[in-house]
Amino acid sequence: MRSLSGDLLLQRLGDQPADKLHKRLYNAIRTSILDGSLPPSSRLPASRDLAQELSVSRNTVLTVYEQLLAEGYVLSRQGSGTFVAETVPDRYLSTTSQPMSERGEQRRVELSKRGASLLHHASASPKQWGAFIPGVPDVNAFPHQIFSKIQARISRRPTPQRLTYSNQGGSPELQHALVDYLRVARSVRCSPEQILITEGIHQAIDLVTRMLCNPGDDAWIEEPGYWGIRNILRINDVNICPCEVDEAGMVPAEQNAGAPRVIFVTPSHQYPLGSVMSLARRQRLLALARHAGSWIVEDDYDSEFRFSGQPIPALQGLEADAPVIYIGTFSKTLYPALRLGYMVLPKPLMNEFKIAHAELYRGGHLLIQAALAQFIQEGHYTAHIRRMRLLYAKRRAFLTALIEQHLGKQALSEFNSNAGLHLILNLPNDTDDVAIASAASARGVLVRALSRYYMQPSARRGLLMGFACVPEEQMAAAFSVLLECIHSQES
Repeated sequence: MRSLSGDLLLQRLGDQPADKLHKRLYNAIRTSILDGSLPPSSRLPASRDLAQELSVSRNTVLTVYEQLLAEGYVLSRQGSGTFVAETVPDRYLSTTSQPMSERGEQRRVELSKRGASLLHHASASPKQWGAFIPGVPDVNAFPHQIFSKIQARISRRPTPQRLTYSNQGGSPELQHALVDYLRVARSVRCSPEQILITEGIHQAIDLVTRMLCNPGDDAWIEEPGYWGIRNILRINDVNICPCEVDEAGMVPAEQNAGAPRVIFVTPSHQYPLGSVMSLARRQRLLALARHAGSWIVEDDYDSEFRFSGQPIPALQGLEADAPVIYIGTFSKTLYPALRLGYMVLPKPLMNEFKIAHAELYRGGHLLIQAALAQFIQEGHYTAHIRRMRLLYAKRRAFLTALIEQHLGKQALSEFNSNAGLHLILNLPNDTDDVAIASAASARGVLVRALSRYYMQPSARRGLLMGFACVPEEQMAAAFSVLLECIHSQES
């Protein structure tokens, strides 16, 4: 069986000009060391093994190893083998040939207009864990041992169907488990055939946009709203039409303003402001969509975490055969790296969307989907959510008390629905919330500037503060750092 190093050196030998074999092998190894293909401290194959892999005599390999050792390219450790030196002699020489990127001009990269636009508007944080990162659950509190046991049980003797591509919209077990869960927890009306498993909400939104919107079509989004939706719409060349959000949710434009192709809303807990869409507003939105032939995309990203009052049923279940595509995720209830979300598709769309999903994304992860289905069916999922509601409610109350103590009640958002995984800290309208967020991040405190969630210029300033992944004993110190950043910017 060949080693990776043997394969590399065999290829490099063929690239060498005609010469004596030991010189060609010497140059092949030395070049591989200098360009990093054989990195520092990496172990070279034993001389007998390498000779066999390259079909050369062992004496040839020994001769080359001895020369490399004498010149300082490798080190020999008795009983352990031959290793690439940490620092090779050529690095001390100014005449050493440099990589192309250092000695010549790099090739000029010209991105597409939509690629450049995507990068220009990129908003994903490079850091995804710590106080007070919004939208991240406490991944340490997840029952990893229970889930691992279920996974091990399923993986012991997997069926071939779970080890190949999925073209039925995901694991049938998970589709059935979600039907039962969503009916009870969110009043969603659906059958297993209507459920399509996705790799998170971004993939679901991208699929909706590709399948329902032509370039130049209009889409309504909330203002302020989730930056991820805007970026997906931009890269698909869809016109973004922001609609104001008030205490009752999105304010739909008048019907004579032009029919949108798609309407994106977060009715149960508006992101980022936190308002809840009223029943009257929901009914108005449904009537508008039916009249205009539009589709509503209901993003129910963290509806499980309501800490007071009655649960708010999904918009999708308000009417039979509603023109609503319901999307949800396990990123908030379990952990983001799971990369599992789901869509509940209206019956007229379900077959076409499943075919398109298989063509574009090649669905998989069926083993982990089956494990998640058992996790739900055995009651572990709802039990975990109940525990997290209690934990997050305590942390939310603790953070709220800190804000009221140091900045007053007026610093808390008026759209306080006592739900979700973050809250809004209000700032004076003349404050630079982007500068505060940047200064806080440099000191290890992760908040997001509210102004970045608006498409159109807005005087409103504030900070999104996540509390789910921050234990109470860490909040006070992190909040003190944030206060210093706020006061420093104000002075």
